[in-house]
Amino acid sequence: MTSPLAPTTLGTDEARERLSELTVIDVRTPGEYASGHLPGALNIPLDHIRRALPEIRHAAGRGDVLVVCASGARSEKACKLLAEQGIPTATLAGGTTGWAAQGHDLHQPAVCDTRAHWSMERQVRFTAGAVVLLGLLLGLLVHPAFQLLSAGIAGGLVFSAVTDTCGMAAMLGKLPHNRPRAADLDATLAALRGR
Repeated sequence: MTSPLAPTTLGTDEARERLSELTVIDVRTPGEYASGHLPGALNIPLDHIRRALPEIRHAAGRGDVLVVCASGARSEKACKLLAEQGIPTATLAGGTTGWAAQGHDLHQPAVCDTRAHWSMERQVRFTAGAVVLLGLLLGLLVHPAFQLLSAGIAGGLVFSAVTDTCGMAAMLGKLPHNRPRAADLDATLAALRGR
């Protein structure tokens, strides 16, 4: 039996039809959010959800809350955390990637230079690939023990796939370009209070 607070999943078409009545919270990094998000979505990165609990609870009291991310993994984690706090939520099947694949528009701020904002998945692939290449290169030129660096990344990727977690994404999410400015987060929380 599922908990009454277990998140429901909305298909992209249903979410599009109900978009005007939903409070949409995008839990991706600010850079990912700026590269394209659901119209009207508010950006509260996953690691800031706890700070926003009172505002999200307020918004949930006035209507349904839809939590989105790129594919659904981070929004699922956010929904579990919100359910533990007694806040009912829904997730978007396929995330913003699925939304765009169905031909629905993503909002992009006019000032956004999408080349400067990489998705977290792209950042992880780049970083993992760069570290593997560095380990192999140092292993050939300096000492074979550096190849353990490449093996460590490979092991981390396997662990990430098996557990559906990503420590590298968590670390990259702490870099300045992946953090919301305090003023932006405060404005988002104020907008949630006003809903």
